[in-house]
Amino acid sequence: MEFEGKSRRARERLKLALPVRVLCKESADFEWVELSRLIDVTPFGARFTLVHLTEPGRLLHLTLPMPRQLRCFDHIEQQYRVYALVRNISPYKEESGRGVPTQPARPQHDTPRFEVGVAFIGSRAPAAYEKDPSTRFEIANLVEGNCLWEVRERPNPEHNQQAARSTETRLQMPIDVMVEIFDETGSIVASEQTVTENISRRGAAVWTTLEVERGRFVRMTSLQNQMSVTAAVRARRPGPDGIMRLHLEFIDRSWPLEGFE
Repeated sequence: MEFEGKSRRARERLKLALPVRVLCKESADFEWVELSRLIDVTPFGARFTLVHLTEPGRLLHLTLPMPRQLRCFDHIEQQYRVYALVRNISPYKEESGRGVPTQPARPQHDTPRFEVGVAFIGSRAPAAYEKDPSTRFEIANLVEGNCLWEVRERPNPEHNQQAARSTETRLQMPIDVMVEIFDETGSIVASEQTVTENISRRGAAVWTTLEVERGRFVRMTSLQNQMSVTAAVRARRPGPDGIMRLHLEFIDRSWPLEGFE
């Protein structure tokens, strides 16, 4: 679609509570689907709510009855199927007229909803995503003469973590925690009581026997004060002693070290 010479309305957010099917592949072997409604939309992206957690940089596949005048492709198809890059995610605050999800998740817990903002990148996913769905991306630039965004891979997360460790407090101490894994509906399918090998405000390494892939999201709860954080699994590998560790990065909040030092 060409927007040159058109009014600014092409970029303005339209409050359309359209139904949207959201598919997320957390890893090569795990995915979930959630039904929601848009909060607003432009030809370049959209906002909607989710009860499943995701993170900036992940790709989602959306299916929705997008107005044809807002589409960049598939103008004759009934449904608009587009890959979208998660740009931001924040706690959702209910407001009159906003979209709400129609499929609950994690029903046994009072799980909050999240407001997710995405940028449309096209009908096909990058090759890196096809190889590893947990790959994270960032905006490169807007495709000239189009309304789609080009993306590139984010720098290696292992390098980011190593750099972060040099500037943050990492406590080498065991903290009793519970690690929980969810299925595609949000129900707990596996859990383990374990201890941390080390922990910082941004992440932790925990001993584990759980079989969980890189890219999955888990919940870690302190057994001392019942504080919970959601974390992305960045790696699962053995330490020098041969025992497996989960290397976690906290997504929804920081860990308060004051109470554990």
